[in-house]
Amino acid sequence: MDVKKIRAIALYLPQFHPTPENDRFWGEGYTEWVSVAGAKPLFPGHRQPRIPKDLGFYDLRLPESRIAQADLARKYGVEGFCYWHYWFGNGKRMLERPFNEVLASGQPDFPFCLAWANHHWYKKLWGKDHVDGQIMVEQTYPGEEDYVRHFYEVLPAFKDHRYITVEGKPLFVVFVPFVTEEMQKFLSVWRELALKEGLKGIYFVLQYKNDSDKALHDSYIDLGFDGVNPCNLLHVHSSQSRLVRGIRKAGQKYLGIPRVYSYKSAIKDYLNEDVVRENIFPTVFPNWDHSPRSGRNGIIIKNSTPELFKAHCKEVFYAIAHKPYDKRIVFIKSWNEWGEGNYIEPDQEFGCGFLQALKEAIDEFEEKA
Repeated sequence: MDVKKIRAIALYLPQFHPTPENDRFWGEGYTEWVSVAGAKPLFPGHRQPRIPKDLGFYDLRLPESRIAQADLARKYGVEGFCYWHYWFGNGKRMLERPFNEVLASGQPDFPFCLAWANHHWYKKLWGKDHVDGQIMVEQTYPGEEDYVRHFYEVLPAFKDHRYITVEGKPLFVVFVPFVTEEMQKFLSVWRELALKEGLKGIYFVLQYKNDSDKALHDSYIDLGFDGVNPCNLLHVHSSQSRLVRGIRKAGQKYLGIPRVYSYKSAIKDYLNEDVVRENIFPTVFPNWDHSPRSGRNGIIIKNSTPELFKAHCKEVFYAIAHKPYDKRIVFIKSWNEWGEGNYIEPDQEFGCGFLQALKEAIDEFEEKA
């Protein structure tokens, strides 16, 4: 194994196919491509709509689409996909078809892991205004019986030869650190069941959106997580004073002025010294523009380019160069979050530019590290 290699794992949204819930919430045949293709520019120079290129407006029910994605990811140095996984409690699942078919068919033969998107689904008018407080699908934590059921739902994936591991344990990402007692119970139950089923355990990583903070990282490790994945892509916003953030939000609410930041500024102070720790797994992001989903109410990062993304990747890669191979993980946010303007799949403006930038950053790191 090449000890210099970066383990680039791309977060993957399995949304791009019709589902009964989306039919009910948004209309027959709805997928996120509707909001993506219908996005409008909100200010001069705003890059919208963003239109896919090589892969087109794909349907993830088609194995050909999933194989083409994996072939492209492999070509440009991505180790595997981290599929968002939805389990709302009491057996309620959503968007499970693409991954279930990947698992059952054995295709594509490309590494993967799972990230539990354990959050409510709120009612929104995508591309317009959020309607706060209306829960469409509630995330629940019914207790140990449900945790056991959940574990056995994903056990076939954990035992698949393609599943990504750390320290020989299946890597499982959790999005929200829910109620402490239940979180600890969930982690304990899954670890016990993993050993019972012949696994070495589960390597749990918590992804969270807060700014990097050593004390906060330590609190999550103390809670029982093996690692933490800080996802600070909106640090450029949260690092501003409360007064400035308040003024921007007021301008957004009352004047319809989007909160816009430059990509160059967003990546400038992205890293801090805590990322050197073995159990802190950083994130790189190519772009961010939530306006297809939220209109003027989202945050927009503008003027990202493959060149800037390459520099961003290299800075992160060299910051973790000292780590052992197994822990040299970098999460890419994201492979295909088109509704957030957060993707590295080819588009009409840059083609494979962001993928090529990733590959060059990985290759240059491997040559010099």
